[in-house]
Amino acid sequence: MIKRVKFLFSPDLWKSRLGVMTAMSILSLIWYVIDWCSVTTFRPLGDWLLWINNILAGLILTLPFLFTRKIWIQAIWICLVDMLLLADIMYCRTYFTSIPLDSFGLISNLSDFTASIFSSIRWIDSGFLIIILAGVILYHKVKPNTPPHRQLQYLCYIIFLAIISLCGIKLRGGFYKEYDRLVQSCYYSTCGSPTYTFAGHVFYSMIDRQNSNNQDLTPLIESWLSEHQGMFPHQALPDTVEYRKNLVVIFCESLESWVINSKVNDKEITPYLNSLVNDSTSFYAPNMLTQVASGRSIDAQLLLHAGLMPMVGSVYSMKFPSSTYLTINKALKEKYGTRSTILTCDKPITWNQEIISRSFGYDSLIDRRDWIIDELIGNPGKLSDGSFLRQSVKKLRDENLWEVDTPAMLTFVTYSGHNPFRLPSNLKDPDFDISDSKLPSNLVDYITMAHYTDSQLHHIIEYLRSRPDYDDTLILITGDHEGLASWRQGIRSVSPEAANLVSEGQFTPFILLNSPVTGRRNEVMGQIDMYPTLLNLLGLDDYRWKGMGQSIFAPDYPGIAVSALTKEISGDTTSVNPAVINHLTRAQSISDAIIRTDYLKLVATRD
Repeated sequence: MIKRVKFLFSPDLWKSRLGVMTAMSILSLIWYVIDWCSVTTFRPLGDWLLWINNILAGLILTLPFLFTRKIWIQAIWICLVDMLLLADIMYCRTYFTSIPLDSFGLISNLSDFTASIFSSIRWIDSGFLIIILAGVILYHKVKPNTPPHRQLQYLCYIIFLAIISLCGIKLRGGFYKEYDRLVQSCYYSTCGSPTYTFAGHVFYSMIDRQNSNNQDLTPLIESWLSEHQGMFPHQALPDTVEYRKNLVVIFCESLESWVINSKVNDKEITPYLNSLVNDSTSFYAPNMLTQVASGRSIDAQLLLHAGLMPMVGSVYSMKFPSSTYLTINKALKEKYGTRSTILTCDKPITWNQEIISRSFGYDSLIDRRDWIIDELIGNPGKLSDGSFLRQSVKKLRDENLWEVDTPAMLTFVTYSGHNPFRLPSNLKDPDFDISDSKLPSNLVDYITMAHYTDSQLHHIIEYLRSRPDYDDTLILITGDHEGLASWRQGIRSVSPEAANLVSEGQFTPFILLNSPVTGRRNEVMGQIDMYPTLLNLLGLDDYRWKGMGQSIFAPDYPGIAVSALTKEISGDTTSVNPAVINHLTRAQSISDAIIRTDYLKLVATRD
């Protein structure tokens, strides 16, 4: 018996070619963990289960070689696995989460974002290739050695480690419970994939989806909404406030707040926006926390239009485009008979924009098919902000998209500010050359692009100001989400100049022009708070759906917000009731349930 045990667990296995291939598989997974943690947090490296699970997964990944003895089969297999793992890391660098299951069906969208994909590659990613090359070279330096029962010995290792892993997971309450705890944690929300491998992420997502589909979530949803009404009762503004009837929303791609009222080499980055936020008729909140998740731009539309948080691990526009959404559009139409139009230079299939526009209550969508493609930015090229806004004004003037004194809602979605922020030389402002600054090149590119977008906004703003119904029009300028993503901390660490310029937090501006309430609020707000704030300013306080945020004009506004990606809380929490913090941290899971179960269909039918 002792001899059998010694044979099964003898170290000779690792001196063979099989041992080399196994090491290659395990090291590839460990490199994924290191690469992932360099983007997120190194906390999971202290978890012993991470090492057990990744070694076990490495053994399993080597099974093709164990049964075929063909190095080319194993090398191709590991290359494919590494490509998937690298794609997950690159996704994490933007979204701070693993690839949702639904996103595997969006492979066709990659053609529109190739430049962003390549820009997210880092030198550390070369580790995957180095490990494979080293494994192939070392394989040929080891003499063939295939003693009998090698497969049995190898499988015993797998069984042994599997038992240890299962026992560890069982002691933690089971796989789903433990993984879900990590997902909902403030500090460990990104630790699931490295600890339980990418396969664990997929397995959790499948279980979570099945659990959600099989549960009656209505009591949970209504309990949270009742709690929300008790904590944050929606209040109308004083009767002296003159509501606006028209709404214009301008989503500036990747626009962050810190560029506003900032200078580089004594040159204003955004002189036009500076003049707007300093106008006596404007309201400005610079510290609006980005709360988008996997859907990025389309999530920003959900937050603003519907007052809902992004889904957990899914993109609502792809998975639930036909769910019921109670929106600003529909509220305006009910009260004022408003006609709403969304204008974008993207394709209608991008993020399923065409279907979502209808679900939100838009009457028309003007997309890539409707523009003269005469000035391109990006790779692949898309219509520049300048051409987009100039043509938009022309359409408004010539095509009667908005007749004077007719209630309207217009939404403009720009594109030029998309990563990797490469502005063609012929579109650069010769008076704004900051290439000689002490800032990293990617930051210089971002600032140059922000300056360009700022220089083009006057086309639409000055047209709106010239209309006779401007006094009834509220204009919102905001970023759809932050832009620097995983570059932020690296950029801030380069120099004191960069650290003083770039904000540590992921804030996008909330700018209201011709606002019934003016001034500036420096408290932290969330993107989820845009919806109830707009209800206030547009006289829509009696609309049946008040959203999941709170108007920034509420007397008891808490001044905090929770990130949908990292679960971190921004703002001063010292005087905030812990129950409020707990309530806000649960908002995303409740919103997920609302969308998944089409709960708002019930709300829509109520009197």
